[in-house]
Amino acid sequence: MTSPWAPPEASAETETDWRKLSPKMLLVHPLNEVVRALPGLLAILVVGASTGRGPWWTLFGVGVLVVLGVLRWFTTTYRVTPRQVQIRKGLLRKQVLTVSTDRVRTVDIDAQALHRVLGLAAVTVGTGRSDKGNEGIKLDALTADEAQRLRDELLHRSPVTAETDVADLKPPETTLAELDPKWIRFGPFTLSGLVTVGVLGAALSRVLSEAEGDLDRFGPLRVLFRHLENAPLAQDIAEIVGVLAVVVIVASTAGYVLAYWNFRLSRHQSGTLHISRGLINKRSTTIEERRLRGVEVSEPLLLRLVRGAKLLAITTGLRVGRGTERGGTVLLPPAPREEAVRVAAIVGAPEPLSADLVEHGPQARRRRYTRAFAGAAVLIGLAFLLWAIDLVTIGVALSSLIVVPIAAALAFDRYRNLGHAVVGSALVSGHGSLVRRRVVLTREGIVGWNVRRSFFQRRAGLATLTATTAAGHQHYSVPDVETSEALHVAGELLPLVGQFLVPSAEKTQ
Repeated sequence: MTSPWAPPEASAETETDWRKLSPKMLLVHPLNEVVRALPGLLAILVVGASTGRGPWWTLFGVGVLVVLGVLRWFTTTYRVTPRQVQIRKGLLRKQVLTVSTDRVRTVDIDAQALHRVLGLAAVTVGTGRSDKGNEGIKLDALTADEAQRLRDELLHRSPVTAETDVADLKPPETTLAELDPKWIRFGPFTLSGLVTVGVLGAALSRVLSEAEGDLDRFGPLRVLFRHLENAPLAQDIAEIVGVLAVVVIVASTAGYVLAYWNFRLSRHQSGTLHISRGLINKRSTTIEERRLRGVEVSEPLLLRLVRGAKLLAITTGLRVGRGTERGGTVLLPPAPREEAVRVAAIVGAPEPLSADLVEHGPQARRRRYTRAFAGAAVLIGLAFLLWAIDLVTIGVALSSLIVVPIAAALAFDRYRNLGHAVVGSALVSGHGSLVRRRVVLTREGIVGWNVRRSFFQRRAGLATLTATTAAGHQHYSVPDVETSEALHVAGELLPLVGQFLVPSAEKTQ
């Protein structure tokens, strides 16, 4: 906000002209508005079919949306000054969003299919805020060359002009990792294809609902259900599981290729990491290394079976969840674990990932087995209850006992992966079984500690130590550690904590 007595040094801000987004967005914005309102347009078409005016009302709605899309382009302008990035938008409700250039932490360049066809890219300027409502400023969209120039100017602090040749702007970069086509074999073990199975299941349910029990209206379904009715139950189960497995494998592999094809991780000499990936929708993320607060190695159970892992960055300026939802913090896609450890060592975690963790003792082991067997007991009890009221056979009830060895194996694996260590100036935490994680969080990224003790933890002399941070998920825990060890770790990484601790001998006096 500018006051009447502000000094004239702000003239550089006012002399910078406001610029519009790429004129090609006149094609993209209206189309996006129509796609966003497609369910409503279909509803208008169906409701209006009874009067015969449905198509006309739908056409009118499309026209309104096209006009709104065009107005969106005309009312959106932006400018980049030496001190700020500003965007001005809105027709009836004007908005001016501002980000100080010294607060810029990340720059995302996202080019979806239509953007790539038109040579465009959307630029998101991220700050240190990582909550969903404060993702920074998004410019949707600039030309691909202009997006590259803006990224270099904001993160590499190298002012450039619009007339500068893009070929002269490409700074020297060192490639740290690239996608090896052999890594595609890890795609089926990510199980991302389960989403596809869910969509197909919903579509099948819709078809059955429309059929209202009359399968003769749908030839393929009629043949399928007649086949399942005439085949033995064991054969039906085997065929259904086999088909679902094939669909999941194919969909997961396709998803891996679409998301991570052309993956490349590089380092710029000015101190930034650049991640680019994508086959159809190309996405590029640039992170300042000095904002990197640690790394996380994630190993889902099936990925562990083939010795695979995924490497994530713990950094400020990226929205929480984006690492798993859109790949914003992915430093390495599912790949051999040795490759994940190698890349982690390059970006700043050479020793912690291979360090031996401190075990949490018999009480923590007992808690893992207790919770696992408690869950198994509930499932077994439910199965025998259903048998008692004649909803299932005794064979089904007895088969539920298989969860006992599964629970024991799960508890054993959870305790084996549980541990912590302080390596140099970093906290290392390991936990999980279905998804085994090892987190390395540097001392510079820790802003505080939270020691939580539930009723059962107090009885066992345990606590959950949580490091709070401005990066990543904003909190990383060391579960079920002895209380004295938790306080020791907190004091070792943040010596200031020691001033607030009272020795146990003094407490008893």
